[in-house]
This record gives sequence, C-alpha cells and structure tokens, in this order.
Amino acid sequence: MWRPISRFLDTPAALPDNHPVTSSFEFNTFPARLSDAERDRVLKVLRDGVAVGRLSHDTFVRRMELALAARRPDELAALTADLRTESRLARLVFGTVEAVSGFSVRLRRAWQAERLPKLQLPHPSLGHPLRIGRDPASGLRLNHETVSRVHAELRHQGGMWVLRDLGSTNGTTVNGRRVVGAAVVREGDQVGFGRMTFRLSAG
Repeated sequence: MWRPISRFLDTPAALPDNHPVTSSFEFNTFPARLSDAERDRVLKVLRDGVAVGRLSHDTFVRRMELALAARRPDELAALTADLRTESRLARLVFGTVEAVSGFSVRLRRAWQAERLPKLQLPHPSLGHPLRIGRDPASGLRLNHETVSRVHAELRHQGGMWVLRDLGSTNGTTVNGRRVVGAAVVREGDQVGFGRMTFRLSAG
C-alpha cells in the first residue's frame, strides 16, 4: 500500500543512534569556507617569493589561481611550503646576492623608464578589468598598427595587478619579457603592447 513520504520524514526518532544514514551525513559534512584573510596571507608569501626571485611569473600566477580556488587550509599551505622552509640567514644572503647582481639591470631600466610615457594604474575600486586595444570600446584605446583590437587586460586581483595577454598578434611584454598567459606588474614596470611601451605609475 502506498504511503506518503512525509510519514517517513516525520519519524527520525525511530532510527537508532548508530544508524548508517546518520553516520553518512556526518561524514559528508563540508569544512567551513576559507576566509579572505587566510588567502591574503598566502598571496603575500607568494608575492615575496616573486620579489626575491624564488618564483617565476608563470609559477606565481598558477599558484595564485590555485590559492583563489582553494577550499581547505591544507591546500593553501601546500602552495607556500617550499617558500617557508628557508632560514632568515639564507633569505638575507640570497637577497644580498640578488641585489648586487641585478643592480646594473635595474639602473638601466630606471634610466629607460624615465623616458617612457606613463600609463597610470586605474583605481582598485574599478571593479572590472581594464581592456587594452584598438577597439573603440576598450577602456584604454591604443590606435597603433602593432596593437590588436583586443590586445590585453589589466586586472586588480588579490591585492596586486595582473596583466594578461588576450591572444594579441604582436604580444604583450613586461620589462622586456613577453607575457605568456599573465604576469604580475607593479608601479615602475615597463609594459609593451606591440611596439607601444609605457611605464606604469600609481595614482
């Protein structure tokens, strides 16, 4: 004889405490959502890793995307495990060597950058990516033959600026290196779209 399902749902007390349905429910309970503060701490460690040369731009962008998609604390911890194991002395020595060896490169870039037109970073509250290209609808329109109609986009993400090439014909560069996918940029960097080059500046 058919009976409405409500009769079964209205009598949960009839099941014993160790019933497998109850155990299954407890086993499938999902952990609490990660907080923005936890993600920001991991992103800061990754940014520091890029700053001292321990992470490439490509590796950083990959880990940043994983950090933003992570759902558990152990997933976040795995992204920075290799960056937290070195001693303070090792960081100091590594940073000193990097500073000395890169001084001439930075000096040359600084000299060249002062002669470039400035490209002001938009305010972080913009809320959407800044599209760059020849298309009249672009947020930053660059009317040059080497610039694609939809060339690149600049997005504020995780407390930093990320420049992404959108399949342009003549490429996007950061400090002379071609962007493959995306790259983190900051004030003072030289960015190129085709043959047009700018120096990033903050508000």
